[in-house]
Amino acid sequence: MPKTMAEKILAKAAGIEEVNAGEIVMANIDVAMTHDLTGPLSVESFKKIGVDEVWDPEKVVVIFDHQVPADSLEAAQNHLIMREFVTTHKINNFYDLKEGVCHQVLPEKGHVVPGEVVVGTDSHTCTHGALGAFSTGIGSTDMAMVFATGKLWFKVPETIRFQIDGKLGPHVYSKDVVLDIIGQIGADGATYQACEFGGETTSNMSVSDRMVLCNMAMGKWVVKLAS
Repeated sequence: MPKTMAEKILAKAAGIEEVNAGEIVMANIDVAMTHDLTGPLSVESFKKIGVDEVWDPEKVVVIFDHQVPADSLEAAQNHLIMREFVTTHKINNFYDLKEGVCHQVLPEKGHVVPGEVVVGTDSHTCTHGALGAFSTGIGSTDMAMVFATGKLWFKVPETIRFQIDGKLGPHVYSKDVVLDIIGQIGADGATYQACEFGGETTSNMSVSDRMVLCNMAMGKWVVKLAS
């Protein structure tokens, strides 16, 4: 039986031959991203688990991009917490001030590869579906478990495929396309579902345009399909 991209990627990550929508799987995580705003809660929750080291320092990415430079004492304290974390656990993939927005930094620095499972403590982490990854935002306490084990359970999502054909008119961009889709299906129209974007229009979009499509599917599971 044919499988969706989400099903194929999650099956591989779970180390099993195939999965079906609705099943619960424990998947290995390839990239775990957190930033200065949501990272401190992940770090504090990780400490409570009682594990001495993160499962794989090379798969953890920490980016400062939300409150930079620190605009309050609380933000400054958050920076201190994250700096201590990356130093203690020898996390080399630490991107300090002025590197850019986390969703741009991950692909620009080569952290996202097609077929991977990418999680981040930010709802817009689904942006990386544009590169053929299964990518989604998770909660800070979920990230603590990822730090500790390198695994996370997922309910395999159903998939909605959006077939987008035709040539975009003047001054019409991928942002307009995805806003139109959201207008048609509603803000909750794809809750806990994977979104595949295909068709002629999608194939002709640049990677940046495709990232916009996936970025706007925030809060949903997203796998990007260009065909």
